[in-house]
Amino acid sequence: MNSISKYVIVGGGTTGWIAACVLANQFRDQACSIQLIESDQIGTIGVGESTIPPFLELLQSLNIDEVDFIKKTQASFKLGIEFNDWRVKGESYFHPFGSITAGMDEYSFYQLWLKKQRQNNLPGLQSFSINSVMAQQQKFFMPQQGQTPLADSRYALHLDATLVAKYLKNYALEAGVVRTEGKLVDVYQANKHITKVTLDNGAEIRGDFFIDCTGFNALLIDKHMGVKYIDWSQYLPCDRAVVAQTKGPTEITPNTKASASDAGWIWRIPLQTRVGNGYVYASEYCTDEEAKATLLAQLDGELLTEPRVIHFKTGMREQVWQGNCLSLGLASGFIEPLESTAIHLVVRGMVHFMRNLPNKKCQAALRNEFNRRIRMDYEEIRDFIVLHYCLTQREDTPFWRYCKSMALPDSLQHTLDYFKASGSLPEQMDPLFSPVSWRSVCEGMGFSPESHSPLVNSQDNHQLTEQLQDYAESLTNFVEQLPSHTDFIQHHCASTAEH
Repeated sequence: MNSISKYVIVGGGTTGWIAACVLANQFRDQACSIQLIESDQIGTIGVGESTIPPFLELLQSLNIDEVDFIKKTQASFKLGIEFNDWRVKGESYFHPFGSITAGMDEYSFYQLWLKKQRQNNLPGLQSFSINSVMAQQQKFFMPQQGQTPLADSRYALHLDATLVAKYLKNYALEAGVVRTEGKLVDVYQANKHITKVTLDNGAEIRGDFFIDCTGFNALLIDKHMGVKYIDWSQYLPCDRAVVAQTKGPTEITPNTKASASDAGWIWRIPLQTRVGNGYVYASEYCTDEEAKATLLAQLDGELLTEPRVIHFKTGMREQVWQGNCLSLGLASGFIEPLESTAIHLVVRGMVHFMRNLPNKKCQAALRNEFNRRIRMDYEEIRDFIVLHYCLTQREDTPFWRYCKSMALPDSLQHTLDYFKASGSLPEQMDPLFSPVSWRSVCEGMGFSPESHSPLVNSQDNHQLTEQLQDYAESLTNFVEQLPSHTDFIQHHCASTAEH
């Protein structure tokens, strides 16, 4: 009898419309109204153009047809990320999605690979990853169940963030969400709960629960609820990005590229009709004009948009949910886009919220559990991003010298120590990044375990070495038979979006 009957979402964009879609899908047949306030006068950052595999689970949960979504968002497929010049200049490595098993369980394979690679000079770790080999050959095919290497594959999407927001908006409106045009001008509270907001056109919007999707402005959670921000810039010193779009290539690569530069790193994200580019950098070591010049020098296509600079600070709110106000997206926190986790954290925020769905009292026990779990997610992602920087051997610029010598979060230091000793990870609750992800980055950055596990000592025979070498060779031959990434898109999901 005390259920929330009205949700008010303040702010649109991808974040606001994801929240609206999840709520509308959950309460489709219930007496619960959802109202979203956004202003055409306020632009969105709109550069979240890369995702990770769990994003596809959101589409499935909303019963969205994946092919239709890909066509209408100009999306391409993403098998992982290619990292260039991170450990030292001139080296590259690949972080794939999916598993690396060679027909075994992951742990046993990695321990055997550690042992045999040192004894017999086996191929590198990524030679056993279906995603890495596909990316190297610029091939793509859907994962398959059964006895083919594609059983180990997973993928994500590169997409146009503006078109994603438009797609989700249409979904939400069809599901009954009410959109209200207007800019927030005031917020009213009683007993530390928001009761209503007023807009610049004089409209008053009342609700039982409010969701802050107002980006870095954080108009509800910060300006009115007074929740402080935890600054993580000592671990992640990049605080700006300059972004630009270029004309798309004829061949679409099935992976993001992240190339280290003097004061940060440069991304390249290929969509079906264009390429998203950006330089994430630390303003302490690089001016905006220098960053623009660096990015422009790296572009390999006709410029479609003028470079623009975005300011940010890595960190998160002390409480992502306070009172009857939940913050999502940039309002709740931001971790730089190196592993494309921004949209994922929006979805995770809604997943944790639905697991702890309150009534009008917004019970403290539910709120506290939500804040505990979402903080675990943020800290796990923070540690994984810092991993890419702290293992560098570069000392050629002040930025990289800082990254190499900076103090680490205790949780990351514990993980590195444990990995060094065991080749595995400390147990976590529902982690985003699997051991394959950690192993790929650590091996790519030259950080390896001290030894293999004694558990595989009994499996010391020449036949096993040949078996692993044969698997790597057969994987290469298998991938050669697959269609190119560009051909797969053209035949199955070519864009129908308006350019």
